[in-house]
Amino acid sequence: MLQQTPVVRVLPVWHEWLERWPTPAALAAVPAGEAVRAWGRLGYPRRALRLHAAAAAIVQDHGGSVPATHSELLQLPGVGSYTAAAVAAFAFGRRETVVDTNIRRVHARLVSGTALPAPALTAAEMRLATALLPADDGASVRWNAAVMELGAMVCTARAPKCVACPVRDSCAWLAAGEPPPSYIPKGQAWHGTDRQVRGAVLAVLRLADAPVTPDLFQAPPADLGFAPEGIGVPLAALHRLNSAPEQLERALAGLLTDGLAELAHGGYRLPA
Repeated sequence: MLQQTPVVRVLPVWHEWLERWPTPAALAAVPAGEAVRAWGRLGYPRRALRLHAAAAAIVQDHGGSVPATHSELLQLPGVGSYTAAAVAAFAFGRRETVVDTNIRRVHARLVSGTALPAPALTAAEMRLATALLPADDGASVRWNAAVMELGAMVCTARAPKCVACPVRDSCAWLAAGEPPPSYIPKGQAWHGTDRQVRGAVLAVLRLADAPVTPDLFQAPPADLGFAPEGIGVPLAALHRLNSAPEQLERALAGLLTDGLAELAHGGYRLPA
């Protein structure tokens, strides 16, 4: 849930998930569409499908218990090298090289003397992170957590709090005179994109208790003189986008391809 999503948005959804599905077996027992529905507005909803698939694999291949090793975690659907390392380290106390955006930024400034790490993770960064990792298991876990927290709270991307930094005297970037970054990070566009339309369509499907026919997506209902409710609320939001018919068609087709929706009884619904 935390991948590409701030903690403040994740926390309430995470609490709801743990209350509803406290174990992998509990999540695996419900249809995948329920995971997508409960994902809410977190974004990147394919993560919900992968989490559901991972729960099913944990039940089938590991007796319902989350595996503890990096290699076993990597075999789960949707789990990449970073997630496997983070779970193995923080959940099971194993010595693993955990490298997220915050850790990369601390390493770039503290050791390499650059304002920001490269746009994409490099082999040299991984070698550096591995070399810096303490040999002791417990110390390595604390190191990963500490460097990650330092990057999140002090060595931030836009306004680093260098005065409060506990390692400022060792910082190569400060010693070099705080040279500017070699590139300007650009955020992903949202308004008017296919991603925005996909999100609006998925919001409709999450509230629908029956398949939604294509005509409801394409044309707004007649104005009855009162505010919409239920499924009418996300439908109204979708129609306010005034997206071109071909963009709406791409959004629907993409949701089908990604397994986030399926056709049933002449309409679209979350996967069963």
